[in-house]
Amino acid sequence: MKKVFQLKAIVFLAFALLVSTASFAQNKAKVVASPRDSVSGKVHGATITINYGSPSVKGRKIFGGLEPYGKVWRAGANEATTFTTDKDIIVEGKKLPAGKYDLFATPGEKEWKVIFNSKHASWGIKGAPGGGHVANDDPSTEVLVATVTPKTVELTERLKYVITSKGFELVWENVSVPVSIK
Repeated sequence: MKKVFQLKAIVFLAFALLVSTASFAQNKAKVVASPRDSVSGKVHGATITINYGSPSVKGRKIFGGLEPYGKVWRAGANEATTFTTDKDIIVEGKKLPAGKYDLFATPGEKEWKVIFNSKHASWGIKGAPGGGHVANDDPSTEVLVATVTPKTVELTERLKYVITSKGFELVWENVSVPVSIK
């Protein structure tokens, strides 16, 4: 009788251990495919901060493929990329007042348009890959549109923004898009 009780106790304990292990495994943090990232720095006395979703190439053709040429793109993943400056700045020869902007881009083989938009808290662009996102490419809310020339660089797996003494760069896949600030 005592052995039967001990055997039942061992079986119960093993079962409880199995169930608790399985339930703790379910609480494991999920890996985010396009984690949020940010970069901040000084350019000609202004503090610039860019907050963005950072997707990976994952063997895909990005520009001219996943992100078609000539179509407005949210310049990052998931929520719109934001660009903040604490002082008025000159972007590619045009004045941008101090403030927070959603940053969009229209990729092209030979030139890109970089768009600073006054509308905030958006989730990308309607009709963007993945579709169904809130539209925020209304020209009436564009504060500044700059045309820039992309450069070819070595493969950069994860999208990143870099702030330099001359402005900032969007770098992803084999493309770097420099934007000058004065």
